Amino acid sequence: MKRIAIIPARGGSKRLPGKNVMDFLGKPMIQWTIDAARKSGLFARVVVSTDDAEIARVSLACGAEVPFLRTEAADDFAPVSEATLSTLKQVEDQFDEQFDEVWQLFAVCPLRTAEQMKMAARFFTDKKADFLISCFEYQWMNPWWANTIDENFKPTWLFPDGFRRSQDLPKLYCPTGAIWIAKAEAFKKEKTFYGPSHVFWPMDWMSAVDIDEQEDVVLAETLYYVREKLKK
Repeated sequence: MKRIAIIPARGGSKRLPGKNVMDFLGKPMIQWTIDAARKSGLFARVVVSTDDAEIARVSLACGAEVPFLRTEAADDFAPVSEATLSTLKQVEDQFDEQFDEVWQLFAVCPLRTAEQMKMAARFFTDKKADFLISCFEYQWMNPWWANTIDENFKPTWLFPDGFRRSQDLPKLYCPTGAIWIAKAEAFKKEKTFYGPSHVFWPMDWMSAVDIDEQEDVVLAETLYYVREKLKK
């Protein structure tokens, strides 16, 4: 099984400038993902797909490959899967290689671990799926209880049947950018990880945290220490 890990890391983030290489608990943010991918031993190549020279420099220093700077799908509007697909094809052409699986690992999910990657790989193989997307179970923030509020602050339930005790309601899951997997040929055909018969792989919500705002950084740092304490 020949796998490639592609870490999309576009420069020019507006909500949290420089987030992909900002310091996170003593290391550049992107290094957490690079380290976990390399430690897992799953991948023939760990490639960072970026349009930014600084991200490229940091990624190379952290042990990833950056064989080229991204020139396609590099704006605010291009789907990230489009950038991953372009990178996959370019790597295959440049090195005359073919891969069985392509993994998309967001640099802003620093708490996902090498062991979780190995668990996801086993799950993907066992399910004989073409596509896998990691997810987490909603905890205290229960979507069944979601409301809109009008100008008079009158609430309207989005799910009227959800007005019940949480333990009496079905579990709900949210996708996360931590681990996305696809059979390479299926991905080239469908051009998305949400291809036919994609499956969700549940992981713990602490490891699934996705950083987009400064508040997310503080949350992720706190969760890191909470998770380490729970291990003891």
